[in-house]
Amino acid sequence: MKREEFTAVIVANGDFPKQEVPLAILQQARHMVACDGAIVYVPQAEAVVGDGDSVPAEYRSKLIQIDEQDDNDLTKATRYCLAKGWRKIAYLGATGKREDHTLGNIALLMRYYREMGVEGQLFTDYGYFTPAKGDHTFASFIGQQVSIFNYGCSRIAAEGLKWDSYAYREMWQGTLNEALSYSFTLYTDGYYMVYQTYDGKK
Repeated sequence: MKREEFTAVIVANGDFPKQEVPLAILQQARHMVACDGAIVYVPQAEAVVGDGDSVPAEYRSKLIQIDEQDDNDLTKATRYCLAKGWRKIAYLGATGKREDHTLGNIALLMRYYREMGVEGQLFTDYGYFTPAKGDHTFASFIGQQVSIFNYGCSRIAAEGLKWDSYAYREMWQGTLNEALSYSFTLYTDGYYMVYQTYDGKK
């Protein structure tokens, strides 16, 4: 997915990005939504979604307050975007700070893809996560570091990666692979998540 294809950007209240790729995505955002306290980093956002517990008074006019506790603010913001018809979503600021929040938010990206039909990617200061299903070709570059996380596939095969792939049972088993060309293809029979770095192996 090219950066300019995102319909909306959701900024979560983790570590605000510093790397040029997520910052460029933010600058080019057609629609921007902040998760609760993240509004202080992106005051230009058109809405702030959450329970409102960390929204400063000067931004409360933008608050879409949702008090239920079954979902976190990232999911509430995603539902807001879906209600607007925005399905191509970039997620920024969703990692950093507490590790349990980081793991949870990365896992939620797959939930949004699998259950809600979101075409989303999650960007950090080092790379980006993409949920996928079935056979898929990913744009890449020589030396790019690639990790694959299995979400129920019984078959995973790869073309264009340094190391052979298989239906990984553990999260660590599909990490630290490397692209050999300007694209690679995964052949699978289910859902999986791919992480790609911005920089090649040093």
